[in-house]
Amino acid sequence: MTVLANDTFLRALRREPTSHVPVWLMRQAGRYLPEYAKLRARAGSFMALAKNPELAAEIALQPLARFALDAAILFSDILTIPDAMGLGLSFTEGEGPRFARTTVDERTIAALSAPDLEELRYVFDAVRTTKHALAGRVPLIGFAGSPFTLACYMVEGGASADFANVRTMAFARPDLLDRIVRINAVAVADYLAEQARAGADVLMLFDTWAGMLSPAAYRRFSLAPIGSVLERLPRDVRTIVFAKGVAASLPALVTCGASCIGVDWTVDLGDARRQYGDRVAFQGNLDPLALLANPESIRRAVADMIAAAGEQPGYVFNVGHGLVPSTPPDHVAALVDAVHGARSSRVEATCSERSGTAATVDGRG
Repeated sequence: MTVLANDTFLRALRREPTSHVPVWLMRQAGRYLPEYAKLRARAGSFMALAKNPELAAEIALQPLARFALDAAILFSDILTIPDAMGLGLSFTEGEGPRFARTTVDERTIAALSAPDLEELRYVFDAVRTTKHALAGRVPLIGFAGSPFTLACYMVEGGASADFANVRTMAFARPDLLDRIVRINAVAVADYLAEQARAGADVLMLFDTWAGMLSPAAYRRFSLAPIGSVLERLPRDVRTIVFAKGVAASLPALVTCGASCIGVDWTVDLGDARRQYGDRVAFQGNLDPLALLANPESIRRAVADMIAAAGEQPGYVFNVGHGLVPSTPPDHVAALVDAVHGARSSRVEATCSERSGTAATVDGRG
């Protein structure tokens, strides 16, 4: 076990007191950084980067060279598992991911099986290489797509505005969707456990498209498979589940077994922390478009969010979805500085008040 110079993130996931609010950002290594764009142009494609452990490690560390982040995240993609199942993943500039083959009928779904982990060896090598490059600086997050979110892409063949085919399948042939997510759950659990063996300190599930489902369908096709994944992971590794668009199902989500729940910006963070903060840690949930505003606006938004999160241990600052490509790096720097400074100022003020040196705002001392 590597001794970490900065374990604030891990302590927050354990709901232990921290000296400052830890912060990392979804998609913190990626398209908004000019150094990433240069490396991708040199490599030729996204998959050429993801399948090269040395380049993947370099990308994972790029944001840490700029910002005082409290965690690094593996550079990879959530669709590596269905690609290893033989669906033929490719990325087209401006269009996103596409699969050459889909799982849309009884025949293709019956033939579906969890992939041989050797097909994903490049991911585990990237974990090891990144972990070595970090040299104990901060924890490393490994990740996977949730069983349902993977199913969305596998059925549709790529991204979609409404994922109509998979939602129709949930009504017309729920048995087929059950089979897809059940196989995906086995594959995701094995994949994440191998990432932990390779050195990942934290394992995260991205349930990006769960908000497309009704509450009942969400519990069946998304939450239950997530619970199955979490049950199979090493007990000593902290876990995060990020679910987008499921504010109404938050009471069910907090029971899934994860150490931490990542929420999008539509969730009232203060209410969530008051109701469930004694059961799980929370991560989130600034609207990523806030980073397109000016730095002063960002600082105000950070202060408001940290105030909403309250003093109870178990909070990790993040955005409520991934950073957008047009995010100015200087604005990310302003955000990270504001997060770290907010708790430090409050700790200093509390210490000052306890020593009797602080005056109250109305001057009564």
